[in-house]
Amino acid sequence: MTGTLYLIPNTLGDGDADALAAVLPAPVSARAASLAYYIGENAKTTRAFLKRTGTERPIQEIEIRELNVNTPAGEIDRLLAPILAGTDGGLVSEAGCPAVADPGALLVRRAHEKGIKVVPLVGPSSILLALMASGLNGQSFAFHGYLPVDAGERAKRLRELEQQSRKAKQTQIFIETPYRNRALLDTLLATCAPSTLVCVAVDLTLPGETIASRNVSDWKKAQAPDLQKRPAIFLILAN
Repeated sequence: MTGTLYLIPNTLGDGDADALAAVLPAPVSARAASLAYYIGENAKTTRAFLKRTGTERPIQEIEIRELNVNTPAGEIDRLLAPILAGTDGGLVSEAGCPAVADPGALLVRRAHEKGIKVVPLVGPSSILLALMASGLNGQSFAFHGYLPVDAGERAKRLRELEQQSRKAKQTQIFIETPYRNRALLDTLLATCAPSTLVCVAVDLTLPGETIASRNVSDWKKAQAPDLQKRPAIFLILAN
């Protein structure tokens, strides 16, 4: 019999065992602690995650293999081999839920093709938490990942997303590398219509959590939150 692939959520930022307990249910932590095989984006940070959850065996006895944006597609089967041989395994992301805005999606797809049982476990998703707290349309929404780095292309893409939002009455969600957060917000406020609603959710589940929703016109009058090197989610809804 094959093993099971468990999708193990992580915290959304650094923190001790108490921080983990605040966002992961006890049964999820218990399952994470029981596994002897893990697939993560980085072996070092995966070990740090396991130190916070606690493990039923010494960490040095837990096999950890890496899956990230540099992993060749041909390596996916090798990563699944222990599970096909009968060992339960865990997929963990650097932050939040694995396989959502995360390279683990390819592994999960291949697991289904191989007939491996996939079990998603409950934990924090910055995308859904931001949507929940935004007050924007939670009935229809789309996540777009990162927008273009080039300023002109970024503005063009924002105009497209605003038009799509207005036409479909759909919330548009996107992210940025933390050190470019302020540039993205500035472009957003300069590009979108005054009535377009904008939510910025920063440091979700962390001590410095800040969530603000207002239209572009009011954003221009308000003091913007400190976005320097802080993980943020951006949402817009055009009227």
